[in-house]
Amino acid sequence: MLVYQDFLSGDELLSDSFPYREIENGMLWEVDGKWVVQGAVDVDIGANPSAEGGEDEGVDDQAVKVVDIVDTFRLQEQPPFDKKQFVAYIKKFIKLLTPKLEGEKQEEFKKNIEGATKFLLSKIKELQFFVGESMHDDGCLVFAYYKDGAADPTFLYFALALKEVKC
Repeated sequence: MLVYQDFLSGDELLSDSFPYREIENGMLWEVDGKWVVQGAVDVDIGANPSAEGGEDEGVDDQAVKVVDIVDTFRLQEQPPFDKKQFVAYIKKFIKLLTPKLEGEKQEEFKKNIEGATKFLLSKIKELQFFVGESMHDDGCLVFAYYKDGAADPTFLYFALALKEVKC
């Protein structure tokens, strides 16, 4: 199994259990999330409560609807950014990540990050923002939005900010 860690914070943000598609010249990975129900287990034991003389007790199992990626990697939602805040974050992110990348990847990053930034800025009002479990200030952001009115969110990751780790 492969786990993808944030280069800057070390937080686990993704694994190969969630297939990705490269977009924006490979700068961003697009990953489909799914809403899942957690906690409630509906067990049908074949008994009919009304025939047994009792009412359905209505046990509350505390069922919770969560997004699989957010839950699996314990992503922490952040307040939305406006364009000015986002541009400030991207400038800081580029400054922190560029020295950690090696030769060819560093050149690829410098060449294509502007296109990825423009893509994200065009969706800024639709995006939800997440960071890894540690909530590290300098960590990489993960973005989610509902693509073309979909019921499940699509997540966006900065591809070169992820370090592949074999488990």
